[in-house]
This record gives sequence, C-alpha cells and structure tokens, in this order.
Amino acid sequence: MKKQYFINANILDPHNSINENGGLIIGEDGKIEAIGKKVNTNNLPTREKPIDLKGKYIFPGLVDMRVFVGEPGYEYKENFRTLSDAALSGGVTSVVTMPNTDPIIDNVSIVDFLKRRGRDKSKINIFPCASLTKNTGGTNMTEFGLLQKKGIIAFTDGIKTIQNPRLMSRIMNSAKDLGCLIMQHAEDHELAKNGMINSGIIASKLGLSGIPEIAERILIERDLTLLEKVKCRYHISQLSSQKSVDVIKQRKEIIRFTSGVSINNLSLNENDIGDFRTFLKLSPPLRTEEDRVALVQGLKEELIDVIVSDHKPEDEESKRLTFSQAATGASGIETLLSLSLELYHNGSLKLETIIKALTSNPAKILKINKGNLSIGNDADFCIVDIDKPWIVKKEKLVSKSKNTSIEDKKLQGKVVNTFVKGKELFKL
Repeated sequence: MKKQYFINANILDPHNSINENGGLIIGEDGKIEAIGKKVNTNNLPTREKPIDLKGKYIFPGLVDMRVFVGEPGYEYKENFRTLSDAALSGGVTSVVTMPNTDPIIDNVSIVDFLKRRGRDKSKINIFPCASLTKNTGGTNMTEFGLLQKKGIIAFTDGIKTIQNPRLMSRIMNSAKDLGCLIMQHAEDHELAKNGMINSGIIASKLGLSGIPEIAERILIERDLTLLEKVKCRYHISQLSSQKSVDVIKQRKEIIRFTSGVSINNLSLNENDIGDFRTFLKLSPPLRTEEDRVALVQGLKEELIDVIVSDHKPEDEESKRLTFSQAATGASGIETLLSLSLELYHNGSLKLETIIKALTSNPAKILKINKGNLSIGNDADFCIVDIDKPWIVKKEKLVSKSKNTSIEDKKLQGKVVNTFVKGKELFKL
C-alpha cells in the first residue's frame, strides 16, 4: 500500500479533542502517521500529490453498538457481506452484532463459526455479542467466562428482556466478577404484551394495542436499583421516553452506567406512523414529540451516551402485512450518520456531540481501540460532505433488506468515502 496524503479537511475527532482544518497521512501499513493542522502542503514531500478534500469532513469510522445480522439462519434478510457493504456506505467501520440468530449465539462453537464468517465475508470490524441466557429463554445464564475468552465483547438477549429480578441479580454478580459488559433491552413483558405502538391517542385512533412508557421505565428502575448493590458494567440499549430520561438524570449522580438511543426515536415520532406504516413498527416504539425532544436534550446534556442504528433487516414480505402481523424493526445502518446530521443542521445538537455519540463513546463503553484517529491506530475513517442533499430511495439502499423507516426523506450530509485499515472500501 502506498502512503496516502489528505489535506484541507475539517477534522473532527472527539476522542483526541481535534476539531480543526488540516490533513491526514496514512502509512504503508494502513496506520495513521500524522493528523491535524500540521499536515499541509508546506510539510509534505514535494514529489507527493496529496488529495485536496476541499473542506469536507473527516470523522473516525462510526461504531454502531446495536446491529442485527441474519447470519447464521436468516441470510435471506442480511449476511456479513451485505451488512459490511451497507455499513461502509454509511461511514460505519465497526459493528456490535446481536445474538438473535438461528441458532442463538450462546455457546463457544457458534462463536467460532461466527468469527470465521465475519472474518471471511466482512470488510468491517465485527464485534459479536452472545446472549445473556441460553437460547435467550430468560431462564439459564450462559457461560460468560468461556464466551468472553473466545472474544465475545458484550452480553445481551437482544430483542428480549431479562424479566426475572433474581436472575438479573445473578447476571450482574457474574458480570462484576468477570468485568463483562451487559446490555439490557428495557421493556417489561407483561406491560408491553401484544402492544404494537406507543400507548396513547394515536394508538386509540388506529385501533392498535399500545405499549406504555412505564413498561420501559419500570425495567430501568429495577435494574438500576439492583446496580446500586452490584456494581458492574451495565448499558441500557435504547431509551424512548421523557420519563426514562428523567430516571437516568436522577440515577447518574448515584451510580455508574451508560445508555443509548436509536436514531429512529431521535428523529421520528408516533405521528409519522400515519395510516398504518408498518415500516415504522419498531421496538421500542416511536413515542410522542415531547419524548423525542427529551431524548435529544438527554444527548445534549450527556445523559445519553450513544446513538445506534438498531439496524434490523426484514424482508418485504414480513413488513407488507397488517400492522399486527408485520415484523418489528427497520434497516438503518447506511442512513445512521446522515439522519444524525439532521440534528446538527436544524440546530438541535452540536456536531461534536453527535460524532462523539457515534464514535468515541461507544468505543469507550466497549473498551475497544476504535472510533478515534490516534496516531499509530488503524486508519478507519470516513470522508463526509455534510451539506450534500440527497433523498432516501429504497432501491438505492445497499442493505439486502430495504425496510427503511425514512423512505423518500430528504437528508443533508452524505458519506463520500470510507476507509478501513487505510484501504478505500467505499466511494460514492
């Protein structure tokens, strides 16, 4: 690989507190050699022809903490190859995959298979999760220690919740002893049972059963109460309501934990469902505009740490059904950054806050050396034209499944190039 020189870029790297116009040098080994304002035409070898980015932005490669991949078992929805292509088109270079496959990722042999497939088929960094309980049944714990030794980065039941408080307490104790990260999908099963959208006026109008916000809040309250006694690495996968943000605000002063929010809940509300738009059947559900604003404010105040895509590909036949029969979830990894930039363009959040929640914060929580542009690290980054307008068209999406929640939405900001280990793997 030849050395690569980039100049005249706006570089934003929250991890290293870099926010300046400058350049980037990538060595022959695909590592970052130099970065910042010191890299310019005056300091480069005369024989070299640098690439002038003309003010475009360089961000660290995004780290997406909540991604569902169909492999193994659901390859018709998404596989490692299509996932990595979709991720690269959205500037994502590292993903944390959920264990909800077939079979469930709950033993060492499946992890070995998963890592081999990820290595052979994927162009991005794959960090797999294993389930908290056997077959995500919520009854028997998995072997945290063995799975962690095999390279499992975190434990979660993905779309399911640990309902039993005694079991959750045991899980926390094991996580504390082993230093594991556990991630919880906060939703009380009984309160959310048969629910499809946010409980309220819209649900009544459409004649659909609702999921009350208390179903989320009650689980968060329970887990954080347990966390006061057993201090372990604990992450709430996704928040969706104002009341949940209020709880987070109170508890952050007492105990240490982290939380995330889906870009869907940051950008959309229950009104967007309109007349039964099944592509907006999500978990957690879209809630009120007041809830959405509270989530944005939670990010602004650094109460919420991470933005995730909650990328959950579903085939068209599973979505184009009646609302009650339709599958839950939306694909979103390739629109994650562009949709997040909407919050910058409308003045809701600072650019640095958004990029921090997409890069350095998830990397810090996961304890991985990604999401930054430190000298000596792999050159995982994306080049972004933050003002470029475009329209989301499902036929142009790279993901195998086209179940986007924002079809025909006008966005501002597009990934132009994505590099992994110094290699250009996506070009617009």
